[in-house]
Amino acid sequence: MALLLFDIGNTNIKIGLYRKESGLSSYVLPTPRSSTADQLGLDLAALLAREALAPESLEAILAISVVPPVNPMLRQACNRFIGRPLHFVPEDIPVPLANLYERPEQVGADRLVAAYAARRVASTHCVVSVDFGTATTFDVVRGQSYLGGLICPGVLSSARALAQDTAKLPQIDLEPESLKLTIGRSTVESLNQGLLFGFASLVEGILDRLENHLGEPVTVISTGGFAPQLARVCPAIANVRPELLLDGLRLVYEEVAAPAARRRT
Repeated sequence: MALLLFDIGNTNIKIGLYRKESGLSSYVLPTPRSSTADQLGLDLAALLAREALAPESLEAILAISVVPPVNPMLRQACNRFIGRPLHFVPEDIPVPLANLYERPEQVGADRLVAAYAARRVASTHCVVSVDFGTATTFDVVRGQSYLGGLICPGVLSSARALAQDTAKLPQIDLEPESLKLTIGRSTVESLNQGLLFGFASLVEGILDRLENHLGEPVTVISTGGFAPQLARVCPAIANVRPELLLDGLRLVYEEVAAPAARRRT
């Protein structure tokens, strides 16, 4: 079995190729703003050729997207260059969680799929997925129900907001020189310390309040670009899953779409 998976974000498209015998390999392309379906299709064809994977060997193509203008472009690219339909989650294939959002259709696809993947990883009754993306999101699942969550500023967007009107603000790297907070003695060090330990404290504080609110312990599953750095200084982030969303898409296919297809035949 081979699956082609897309996580379409505001900055990047993360592409996963899953093969049962070898697992998941992933690539990143910039999210196209002025590209064409043909250019995107050529990139996909080159990626499949690099993986020595014939388009006809793909069992399915699934995607989640928070950038609606890209969706028709990707559908066209898949149809023309791969010859297979593209299925969006949860629009075309539902996520098997009871969605308790006041308006379920307003939950971002990335949040819902990450929450589902976290649910499948954790054994506790309550699980929280924390995604350090453009925004920092906390999504809560109790049992098999998606309760909702919190949306906070993202690490990178916060850094950019600081830099917006500050000509002398240097670039940051968020690599902790020490696992303990220190007093910055340069602008770079001060920024790194403030962002790194500021977000670590944000995570710890929110998780502590969530446990009090839920009345029971939670398992935390984290993903996103800055999760590994923050995990080094934040014990609450014990389980980092870089491919959480792509794994969620695979699980949706294996547990929802594939059984449905077998029933139809």
